[in-house]
Amino acid sequence: MTVADIDAISSVIDGQKVTPTGDSLPVVDPTTGHLLGSYRANTITELDEAFAAASRAFKSWRRSTPATRQSLLLALATSIEEHADELLDAEVAQTGKPRAVTRTLEILRVADQLRFFAGAARVMTGSPQAEYVEGFSSTIRREPIGVIAQITPWNYPLMMAVWKIAPALAAGNTVVLKPAETTPVTTVMLAELAASIFPPGVLNVVLGGREIGKAMSEHPAVDMVAITGSVRAGSEVMQSAAATSTNVHLELGGKAPAVVFADADLDAAAAGIASAGFFNAGQDCTAATRVIVEESVRGELTARLVEQAARLRPGMPDDSGTFLGPLNSKAQYDRVQSVLDRLPEHVTVACGGKLSSEGYFAEPTVLTNVRQDDEVVQSELFAPILTVQGFTDTDEALALANGVDYALASSLWTSDHGRATALAGDLDFGTVWVNCHQVLPAEAPHGGFKRSGFGKDLSIYGLEDYTRIKHVMSSHTS
Repeated sequence: MTVADIDAISSVIDGQKVTPTGDSLPVVDPTTGHLLGSYRANTITELDEAFAAASRAFKSWRRSTPATRQSLLLALATSIEEHADELLDAEVAQTGKPRAVTRTLEILRVADQLRFFAGAARVMTGSPQAEYVEGFSSTIRREPIGVIAQITPWNYPLMMAVWKIAPALAAGNTVVLKPAETTPVTTVMLAELAASIFPPGVLNVVLGGREIGKAMSEHPAVDMVAITGSVRAGSEVMQSAAATSTNVHLELGGKAPAVVFADADLDAAAAGIASAGFFNAGQDCTAATRVIVEESVRGELTARLVEQAARLRPGMPDDSGTFLGPLNSKAQYDRVQSVLDRLPEHVTVACGGKLSSEGYFAEPTVLTNVRQDDEVVQSELFAPILTVQGFTDTDEALALANGVDYALASSLWTSDHGRATALAGDLDFGTVWVNCHQVLPAEAPHGGFKRSGFGKDLSIYGLEDYTRIKHVMSSHTS
């Protein structure tokens, strides 16, 4: 991807490229802090055109067969694989991610996720027709909701777009999607590929910042607003959608604990937690961020985490030794620096704690002697920062793990299967991994509780979230 490519990107509305005419927005290379190019946001009038196109398309798309939707989703998966190199170049340019791992775990992975939902479209569950009242038969219909407004984040631009559009389209909805303003390019490329496959208006992509996002959540044509983003963004969407009682689907922040017992394989725990905490520069809502370890092995595990941090170094995308790329933007860089500057005196920086002078890189960081009410324990940082806390018994471990406002993901590390089975029910998180962390196949539901939002991405549950239930009762008499 070149600067010219960014300057030329356009929205995709009703199957056609539409050059936006709104404000100019920059795209910055986070590895250097230098401007890559700029593009224009859509106006409210252009957004109206996108929703009008989606509304028109829904009339016929909702009646398409699951087999039809499957074939088109499969075609999009194949097209992504055919254009994997171009998509990879664009994703690396706008995010600074390591090239090799991004190709495998993001670009090619989204094709698999599309194929999952292509198949899931044909096997949705439901109740059989039955007679609950004499002389009457009840049938349950699972129908598409309608026009879905979707807003995606900057941490996994292409993959989050696919997580949103795949279940929505598989269920028979139409979509207007806005990518994050700092990482728009691969989402536009995805929409351009889809435009040659899907009927016009089924998938529309618009560009812009908060103003366009707010207008999407308030738009009268919208039947559901689905967002992956911060708690703040989710709250704003809920407030906007409340005026029209519009349904919302929220995948928000996380502050995942990794609870480690003394009987765990400490080498495996340290490697798994560090990888899940530092991957993508910690910019992941499921990242392992809070290490809660049995007191008798706290020093030993901390030393292992520090060793892992030294191995998993930040660097440039094409460096084969790079594990994590930069923070996404100057705003995110400044936020993380501010958090580190405010660390209380009682906190010890076991390793890391510094940000680069060029680009937006952050060192893998391990903080010890933290307290439960510290900002670094309670707030989602979206940075490669792990905190370490000790516990003396199971009740204390659970209190520390559950004692945050987020409830998206967690992990347990122990060799005691009975303990893991029992505690999985006590951890108040949408996902509990046992002796692993951040394993996310397309078949498994992803979503949390509390301030982490509600609704599921991935899995058959993610597909069903984009449907509504209708009861049809028929009399046996003519």
